[in-house]
Amino acid sequence: MPRAFSIWGVSAPIVLILAAGQGTRMRSAKPKALHELCGRPMVLWPVAAAREAGAGRIVVVDSPARALAAVLPKGVELAVQPTTNGTGGAVAAAIEQLSDGTGPELEAEAAVVVLSGDVPLVSSSALGELIDAHRESGAAATMASTVLADPAGYGRVVRDGEGNVERVVETKGTGDTTQAEREIREVNTGIFVFATGALRAALPRLTADNAQGELYLPQVLDILRADGRAVAAHVVDDERLVLGVNDRSALARVRRLAQRAINERHMLAGVGIVDPEATVIDVDVEIGADTVIEPFTTIRGTTRIGRDCTIRHSYLVDCTLEDGVSVGPFGYLRPGTILRAGSKVGTFVEVKNSDIGPGSKVPHLSYLGDADVGEGSNLGAATITANYDGRAKHRTTVGSGVRTGVDTTMVAPVTLGDGAVTGAGSVITEDVPARALGIARERQRNIEGYADREPDPR
Repeated sequence: MPRAFSIWGVSAPIVLILAAGQGTRMRSAKPKALHELCGRPMVLWPVAAAREAGAGRIVVVDSPARALAAVLPKGVELAVQPTTNGTGGAVAAAIEQLSDGTGPELEAEAAVVVLSGDVPLVSSSALGELIDAHRESGAAATMASTVLADPAGYGRVVRDGEGNVERVVETKGTGDTTQAEREIREVNTGIFVFATGALRAALPRLTADNAQGELYLPQVLDILRADGRAVAAHVVDDERLVLGVNDRSALARVRRLAQRAINERHMLAGVGIVDPEATVIDVDVEIGADTVIEPFTTIRGTTRIGRDCTIRHSYLVDCTLEDGVSVGPFGYLRPGTILRAGSKVGTFVEVKNSDIGPGSKVPHLSYLGDADVGEGSNLGAATITANYDGRAKHRTTVGSGVRTGVDTTMVAPVTLGDGAVTGAGSVITEDVPARALGIARERQRNIEGYADREPDPR
């Protein structure tokens, strides 16, 4: 739930999310921030956390290509970092946009939170705690830090004799640090809170005097200390919340942690997940209590599942299941599928953009595409809707109480009235009236002695 701004006693914080890096170590034409993490582009994870924490404005910093613009939700602003000149340059670009007079005036003591688009697991609660610590300290800047067993690759937090933050040293190049500094295990997470006025005054004074030739945002802390301003640090105990993604291996590690958290959230809400390690559920999926998800099930996108459902070894994408539905094993529910209360989709059944009525059953070995099925119908094995004529898709309408025989093909557009029945092996090309039998197959002929006239294939 969003935090109440009144507990901070000030206006809502501004959140800047730095995501202009191309992520060359991902070895991908796609910008790093757009790589998917449990059904959501990576950059949208900190966006979601900022929204849940009650941010007043959210600004994502992108490269001049503006590749992130297409995925940002309404209300999230985009700033452009014109050149690749480091985290300090990215924040400067965002502050310049925020100060251009097109939005609300920036209050000097308002909080500016800086996050990284490649640190996706930061939570709204962690952000709230960090902002609370910043308010309570009265500091001009507060950084989130954590202690790692292996701090390689992270900037180290150097403290003075009284435990205050003295500086952060980067470790991208060996010339930036001493051996003693590299042995420090407390690291900079890349998450900061600044007083707006202090940040705006310090940014123009950043220098690129380092091995990478970039403007490092942590240098702002040095500048503030030199000006006699207080700099605080808030230690985050759960290092999972600040794990960064630099390559595909790191993305896989973060995905495992994110998936574990998603599955645990559902289980704590009353969902039965038989084997969480063998179950994939995207972050925006909703599942009702007392539903059971059996192993090797994947549930993607914005799928909604009601209460008391059973999902066995199946793949679901952007579909809706009402209460008491049964799926699988080996079911495939594609986007636009709706399974009404108490309906069943069984073994090796694929359903796409179809509405299956309450209590209706598609038990096995069938494909339904662009179909509307009424209540209490039973579609026999190998029931197929031929919904595409090579140029356009057409719908099939199946009424309530319909029974299709095994191996029925319905060539759309076609309608089966309430209570209609089809004969096994029929290809239905015309409407079947209510309570009528539709049968369309050639009458069987037996040719005596046929096998004797053919050469033995052996």
